[in-house]
Amino acid sequence: MAIPCPPLLGSELPMEGGPLSPLSSPPQVVLTQDELKKIAAYKAVEFVQSGMVIGLGTGSTAKHAVDRIADLLRQGKLNNIIGIPTSKKTHQQALSLGIPLSDLDSHPIVDLAIDGADEVDGDLNLVKGRGGSLLREKMIESACKKFVVIVDESKLIPHIGASGAMPVEIVPFCWKFTQERLQQLFDYAGCMAKLRTNGDENGEPFVTDNGNYIIDLYFKKDIGDLKASSDAILRLAGVVEHGMFLGMATTVIVAGELGVTIKNK
Repeated sequence: MAIPCPPLLGSELPMEGGPLSPLSSPPQVVLTQDELKKIAAYKAVEFVQSGMVIGLGTGSTAKHAVDRIADLLRQGKLNNIIGIPTSKKTHQQALSLGIPLSDLDSHPIVDLAIDGADEVDGDLNLVKGRGGSLLREKMIESACKKFVVIVDESKLIPHIGASGAMPVEIVPFCWKFTQERLQQLFDYAGCMAKLRTNGDENGEPFVTDNGNYIIDLYFKKDIGDLKASSDAILRLAGVVEHGMFLGMATTVIVAGELGVTIKNK
C-alpha cells in the first residue's frame, strides 16, 4: 500500500508583478536520498512498541531509525526498550543516545529488527553488507520475530547482484585461495571477486568487527537459484557468511518521491 509523504509540491508562491497565472504550476520539491531514507526509517519505527527487544541496524538508513527510537524514549512515548546493535558503530551510537543495550546471549529472541539493505528484489530477498556488518546483522536479524527493512527506491533491483557487490565475509587465512574459489563458483555469471580494502594508498584489507576480511563479488549476469548459490558459498572452507539475506525480511518500507510503499512478505 502507498502512504503519502509530506507534501512534495510547493504551495502557491507570490511572484514579482502579481500572483501566479492560471498556467503556472508550483515548483516540485525534490527530496534528497537522505531525506527519503529518513521518511522510511520513521515509518519503520512505528512498528516499535514499549517492552520490545529491538535489533538495531547499521548504516545511513538505520541510523535514522536509531535516532528516532532514542527521541521517543526521551519523550516517554516508548519505554522498557532493549536494543541489540548489529555493529560496533551502532553500539556506540545507541550508547551515546541512552538506549539500553544487551546481546543475543541475554536475549536470544528479538521482537523486531530494523535495518537497511543494499538491494531488494521482487521476492524481498536482500543484499546487505556493503558497509561491512553482514555477519552480526544476519545473526541478530535471523533471531527476530519481525524484520523490517527500510530503503529508498534506488535499492529496488530486478535480481540479486544487479547493482553492485555481493559481499562475502571470509577468514584472513589464505584469503587469495578463498577469493579464487568464490570467483570460480560463479564463473558462469561472469563473476569478478575482489578483496575489499580500506581505500587508502596502501591498499590495506578492510577488517570487519569480527576480525575478518570481505570479498566483494560482482556479477555480469543473474546468478540464478539463490538458495543453491547460498549453499554453495557456505560450503567453501574459509567462508564465514555471505550478504544474501534470503526470505528473512517480513516487511520492506520503500520511500520514493511520491510516497512510502509498504511491501509485506
